Amino acid sequence: MAQRRMLSKKITDTDTFLDMPLSTQALYFHLNMHADDDGFVSNVRTINRMVGGSEDDLKILIAKQFIFTFDSGVVVIRDWKIHNYIRKDTYNSTIYGNEKSQLSEDENGSYTLRGRIVDEPSPQVRLGKDRLGKDSKTYSPAKAEPRLPYQEIVEYLNEKAGTSYRSTTKKTQALIKARFNEKFNLDDFRRVIDNKVAEWKNDTAMNKFLRPETLFGTKFEGYLNQEKTNKGNTPTGKEWF
Repeated sequence: MAQRRMLSKKITDTDTFLDMPLSTQALYFHLNMHADDDGFVSNVRTINRMVGGSEDDLKILIAKQFIFTFDSGVVVIRDWKIHNYIRKDTYNSTIYGNEKSQLSEDENGSYTLRGRIVDEPSPQVRLGKDRLGKDSKTYSPAKAEPRLPYQEIVEYLNEKAGTSYRSTTKKTQALIKARFNEKFNLDDFRRVIDNKVAEWKNDTAMNKFLRPETLFGTKFEGYLNQEKTNKGNTPTGKEWF
């Protein structure tokens, strides 16, 4: 088994992660350190006791879907393959083949549970009063909002267009989320960025529109499906916006 483990800031710098208690974050770090080469951990409760965590710390990770649990007691780290790339010459396949067969991967490399229905009721996780205050709250993993690749999209735009937009801006995130709700995906965003950068980057009148509010707005589908044109054939004016 590979001995080196890494963590990606794409996960640990998110508000979802940083809003968790420090003890929960510490448990997540240690689970990553003890996971096998496919991200599975069989002694999660032992590790939790070892780092001085509480039962609530484990429940929070489950509720926020940072880990998935199985009937066998084994857990898997959802974003394992975002954190780690294991070289083939050091990789050892997990012994938890049955659990692994219940997983698939999304376009970002995160694990998903096969056959999960979003609206299907699921076992709820109740967090103790010591963690949430006088009135304990109930979290349902099935209702957790899926994480969208805001950072990947905006970083791609900045790289291609030479800009410095932030992926944390609420307006930008709202535009990206709206397009994902219309069933567009990460590759569609990259294609729109590529199309418009090729068309506008060297056009002094148009390059200022290489921005999220223009590219990811209501004309997104039109930008996605347009054929690449030469600069001399580039239309100008309100028809773009």
